[in-house]
Amino acid sequence: MRAFGRRKDAVESLSRSPMPARLDSHKFKFAFLRFRYEGENNGRVHWAWRFNARTVGDGKKKRPLTKHAQPDFMCIGAHKSGTTWLYQQLDSHPDFWMPPVKELHYFDQLSRVQHSVPPRCRDECDLRFLERLNSLSAKPYTDLENYGRLFEPKGSLLSGDISPNYSTLSSKLIRQIVGYFPNLKVIFLARDPVQRFWSHLSMEVHYRQIEPFDATNIHEVNRNLLRRGMRLRSFPTAVVTRWKRNIHPDQFRVYFFDDLQRNPSELRRSILHFLDAEPDKPSDQLKADYNRWAGMEKLPLTSQVRSHLAKFFKKELKTCATRLGGPAKEWPARYGFSVICFFWQLTDYFDLLVWCDWIA
Repeated sequence: MRAFGRRKDAVESLSRSPMPARLDSHKFKFAFLRFRYEGENNGRVHWAWRFNARTVGDGKKKRPLTKHAQPDFMCIGAHKSGTTWLYQQLDSHPDFWMPPVKELHYFDQLSRVQHSVPPRCRDECDLRFLERLNSLSAKPYTDLENYGRLFEPKGSLLSGDISPNYSTLSSKLIRQIVGYFPNLKVIFLARDPVQRFWSHLSMEVHYRQIEPFDATNIHEVNRNLLRRGMRLRSFPTAVVTRWKRNIHPDQFRVYFFDDLQRNPSELRRSILHFLDAEPDKPSDQLKADYNRWAGMEKLPLTSQVRSHLAKFFKKELKTCATRLGGPAKEWPARYGFSVICFFWQLTDYFDLLVWCDWIA
């Protein structure tokens, strides 16, 4: 127990680690990476390596991946679309061992983030994970092999990384992740862009991540809407397109926040089935409709601001309806928009070749 306590103290710095404003270029024998942080956007990663050997930052050959030394899935967002609900549902299911930190932020910020909630430290597996994550975040480069080894504590269970910021990753980094973990399954939880933005903005104000402002003032709302980091997270079709270009269709699923509101039990069942878990196993008495964010007070949304947001997202709402389908088909009608004849407008909104590739 004393050893357990000493190791627990050693990993407490994880939740206090500051994120550097800039990381300098580093060159390695087999690989080089260059990071640049730009404002509130995630770190951009540029890397290249020889393809005749798997290497880590020190140039050593990597050991072959084992089934236990890799995540089984990722949930890449979207923010305010049910990712916390998903983490809690999986964490309570007997087929899963979930990390003690919900959002690892490894591929966007090298896990150098301050956590609003202290990480879980209930046993030796949690401590081992946190120690490895702390060590991994100290490296100035992305180490895919040791990222995969974070998940060794899962043993024969399922585990994954639920980090909504991965919705902002570049196509280049997505290809590297999917190429290294070829069996990785990816989940994206989509939400009406207008509702998602307002919920996200309300959360930022609630937690003082941004300064309070007059939510009835369209200019103030627009200032927050046009922030680069917010825009990157607000267009679900762009996120889905980037990921679907680089992953087998059988390993990628889009689910909807609408279904979480209407029938959380069926949504839970569908996700568990996709992840090869048993939906009928009991889950520590956690109800499928449990959502600890449900009671959070949102900013008042006036009809004028709602109309402004609807116009801003008009094309995206219609594109979601035609490309995502499902509940997204209902989104434009909420704001008085029609999707009739919108198919031909997509050639102006997206590259025609990309659209044809999507249809194929």
